[in-house]
Amino acid sequence: MTQEQLSFITHVAQGKPENIVHQNAACPFCDVAHLTNILDQEADRIWLVNKFRVLADTLQTIIIESSNHRGDWSNYDPQTAAAIMNFSLRKWSEMKQDPQYKSVIMYKNYGPRSGGSLAHPHMQIIGLDKVDGYAHVTPANLAGEPFLNLGDAELAVANEPLLGFLEFNVRIPGIKAAVDLAKAVRVLTHYILTDYFHGRCDSYNLFFYNVQGGAIICKVVPRFNASPLSVGYLVPQVFQEDRIAAIGQEVIAHAHTYLG
Repeated sequence: MTQEQLSFITHVAQGKPENIVHQNAACPFCDVAHLTNILDQEADRIWLVNKFRVLADTLQTIIIESSNHRGDWSNYDPQTAAAIMNFSLRKWSEMKQDPQYKSVIMYKNYGPRSGGSLAHPHMQIIGLDKVDGYAHVTPANLAGEPFLNLGDAELAVANEPLLGFLEFNVRIPGIKAAVDLAKAVRVLTHYILTDYFHGRCDSYNLFFYNVQGGAIICKVVPRFNASPLSVGYLVPQVFQEDRIAAIGQEVIAHAHTYLG
């Protein structure tokens, strides 16, 4: 299979704002009055075209999740999280209906090791004109032995992770279960940032996939510096089965405490 690739536009990237490392830098997402190319808005949730479109042959858009600069899935209240998830899944679904795109991907960066540049809570929806963003993702990458159900959200640890070590796969039957997906993401991100790896993980990614039957899977990935085996050989390292089982039990206990 030919490797799918996206062309990166260097001169556009040179002007991108950044406030994850330089935390005192201005935040463009807080300056709502000067936002442009807004596609839709519900309360303080805003869908807009990315001002710094660094990927050729794409339409890059952003979901500003909240007006709270310090907001995050690990600290959202249940109502806010459910509203953000529902809004984001609907906008992703809308964009996928446009036949000009070969594929449409949605993901989130959080923290200094996630690949993001802005701290303000947001997700990205990108329409890819010529690239299939799912070409190298197999059903096995999105599978795993379920260890917990939160309503219609089924939580599993990936047996065949894309990057390596720990990846959670959360499956819901469709957008109608957005509230349960939001609850699962709240639990997992809070676990990742507080309990996982003795509290030394400060970054994560969310990736979203549609699968057969209309189901949606959200992959929740704790982020550290990438393993050289993954970078140089595309060989992910995985936990042994007893550690995977232990992580499942840790998340169950964390969910009981976090959700009350």
